[in-house]
Amino acid sequence: MMPVQTQNSFLTEDFLLHSDFARILYHEYAKDLPIIDYHNHLPPAEIAQNRKFENISKIWLAGDHYKWRAMRTLGIPEKFITGDASDTEKFEKWAYAVPYTMRNPLYHWTHLELKRYFGVEELLTSSNATEIYLHTTELLQKDEFRSRGLLERMGVEVVCSTDDPTDTLEHHESYLGAGAKVQMYPAFRPDKSFAIENSEAYAAYLQKLGGVVGFEIDSFDKLVEALQNRVDFFHSRGCRLSDHGLENLYYSDDSRLSADGILLKALRGNEITKEELAYFKFKVLKKLCKMYHAKGWVQQFHLGALRNTNARMLRVLGPDTGFDSIGDFDQARAIASFLNELDSTDQLSKTILYNLNPRDNEVLATMIGNFNDGSVKGKIQFGSGWWFLDQKDGMEKQINTLSNMGLISCFIGMLTDSRSFLSFPRHEYFRRILCNLIGQDVKNGELPWDEKWLGQLVSDICYHNAKNYFDFSPSNYKL
Repeated sequence: MMPVQTQNSFLTEDFLLHSDFARILYHEYAKDLPIIDYHNHLPPAEIAQNRKFENISKIWLAGDHYKWRAMRTLGIPEKFITGDASDTEKFEKWAYAVPYTMRNPLYHWTHLELKRYFGVEELLTSSNATEIYLHTTELLQKDEFRSRGLLERMGVEVVCSTDDPTDTLEHHESYLGAGAKVQMYPAFRPDKSFAIENSEAYAAYLQKLGGVVGFEIDSFDKLVEALQNRVDFFHSRGCRLSDHGLENLYYSDDSRLSADGILLKALRGNEITKEELAYFKFKVLKKLCKMYHAKGWVQQFHLGALRNTNARMLRVLGPDTGFDSIGDFDQARAIASFLNELDSTDQLSKTILYNLNPRDNEVLATMIGNFNDGSVKGKIQFGSGWWFLDQKDGMEKQINTLSNMGLISCFIGMLTDSRSFLSFPRHEYFRRILCNLIGQDVKNGELPWDEKWLGQLVSDICYHNAKNYFDFSPSNYKL
């Protein structure tokens, strides 16, 4: 049995801050800034209804693919991960796993979350699992530990959910009148509207979308009309962002192909070729991006994930259960061609490009400079370290690459991209890493000891740039 340890030399007030100037930047300029979390996967219903979580497992282990992957690696049976084991048993297995996650970001995140939300100073192990389970579960029964209280506890000002075009957004509407401190806005995620690679699933989705808009979608023009209908609806409910999860962006100028013909082919259940797939996705995305520009939205592209790689586990557990990885897709030419297509008619919205393969950091960091046109500060963004890269090394590489090849001063900072209400210390993690990098440059004599200016730069990256970049306001709702 491992001895119980305290955090007297771990997760101190100066965690990750290795110079005097880094400590000044974090404690004086970054620590207490509000959080604008402009991309996450929190369930809007749980915010609107101010959910009370029955125990720590419900809020902490359910849906967390990071933890699931670690537990599987340790040989923990699926019963204790996504299976029918009790919540207590699942927590005990996670507590057993935690000491083995050292040097994985899970070790830092686990203890940051326990400390920041629940005041737990001990390091989680099998020996104190029961005590910590009971302590955290007791706190979760208090009103201030409901979903909204947890957001407020972390200083969250804005959260943006991720919503399919068919969503009715009723939870966003009910939340608007709840008088809550945290603002919640929808974000338009239309991936299924161009997921034509599976004809049967695509036909079912078009039927669902048609039911929402009130007409049959049996042509490309009808699909565009339906999507415009939903963009208009989302805009009236305060939406100012779209998001897309793609292996890569698409571009095709093959005049032999027809978007209408490809859609009809899919509706008949016929197989779609690789060339048809790229052409159709490009045509739909181009139409969507012009809609976003007309509305003044920000568009986000999460690029590079190789999803559902384990066919056996996909059959057993379904998608989004922890069997995705970094992909090695070609990115540069298609991104350039796609953005250029929109820019050529001056219909390129503010755009955030997120990279999942670190080999492509320099590609995206230089790409954004091709389309920053002086109209908006930081119009095209190289987004923060995403998914497998939202850890110390990944964030440092993204920050350093953007600093070398763009302007870090224009960066709109961190987001959680999480399904967990306990994930917001990741903003603290990012802020400490950012301050430490700049502090190290000052210590090395590579930047001047200019507290006022560098403090402003840090506070801009952590909060003010995002505040100015996005058009968030409760007045955007037009019910």
